[in-house]
Amino acid sequence: MSGLPQTGDYLLELRNVKTHFPLYKGFLLRRQIGAVRAVDGVSLGVREGEVLGLVGESGCGKSTLARTILQLVPTTGGAVLLRGRNLSEATVAEMRACRRDLQMIFQDPYASLNPRMTVHACLAEPLLVHGICGPKEVDAQVAELMGLVGLAPQFARKYPHEFSGGQRQRIAIARALALRPRIVIADEPVSALDVSIQAQILNLLSQLCSRMNLALVFIAHDLSVVRHISDRVAVMYLGKIVELGPAEEVIDRPRHPYTRALVSAIPVPNPAIERSRQRIVLAGDPPSPINPPPGCAFHPRCAYAQDRCRMAAPALTPCGDGHEAACVRLDELA
Repeated sequence: MSGLPQTGDYLLELRNVKTHFPLYKGFLLRRQIGAVRAVDGVSLGVREGEVLGLVGESGCGKSTLARTILQLVPTTGGAVLLRGRNLSEATVAEMRACRRDLQMIFQDPYASLNPRMTVHACLAEPLLVHGICGPKEVDAQVAELMGLVGLAPQFARKYPHEFSGGQRQRIAIARALALRPRIVIADEPVSALDVSIQAQILNLLSQLCSRMNLALVFIAHDLSVVRHISDRVAVMYLGKIVELGPAEEVIDRPRHPYTRALVSAIPVPNPAIERSRQRIVLAGDPPSPINPPPGCAFHPRCAYAQDRCRMAAPALTPCGDGHEAACVRLDELA
């Protein structure tokens, strides 16, 4: 299946996943008049210990896909498989057991931490609820988690508002790792931080992935950040994956016109080179996910669009070295 790893077993697999939000009209006699197609047929695979970067414009469906993987938002169609188990059909008890293997780091650490709970209570809660340890061992476990993310154990008795943004994100990472999961979904975990702090958090995540053999789905809109941390990159546009491949291959040799536009927006630290670069500026705004255009969803903004682009949506097509792109003009644009 396109979008899945070509070799090796996968830990997480998405098979044609769709997440639609129905739209209703009327008060007494409500009827559905359409749906927001936030995620519209995504197939992906993530290996154990792999870092998959997921990039795209705001509103393309990245965060909805993350919440669908965790079943915080139910799937409309397709299947989310964790080690072969279909989470879309799991009962409440089965899903609770799967939570130990599947955790999430949210974008805003202050919003994801309870302001009325100390850091110790925030980290101890999942350990006690899932029976990882008893009340007598919880202090040692919390101290270990604090040390794992580079925070002094004595800070555990403080409240979230007493920490800086970078420290709060470290606490959120520690909470996600409390259950020793197999895979973590990170939804833009550095976008709200200063550049210097971003580098610290990225390096921390890389070290933790290597040390714990942790699979990571890293969601961001900054391709330079994604390139730094990812093994593979998936580019998302209007609820679909339009390009997928090794991180260096996708960013250095993008094949889809949309990916080329994103790559052209990456700033270069050399002013002379930056002035000579030609930025690809896309015309118009992304189409509405309520009424997406026929055929290739990108064709209204694509400078290379042809009549056949409006006829049918292209599938991900191999273009060498594990690199895939959904464009009917791959050979012409190589």
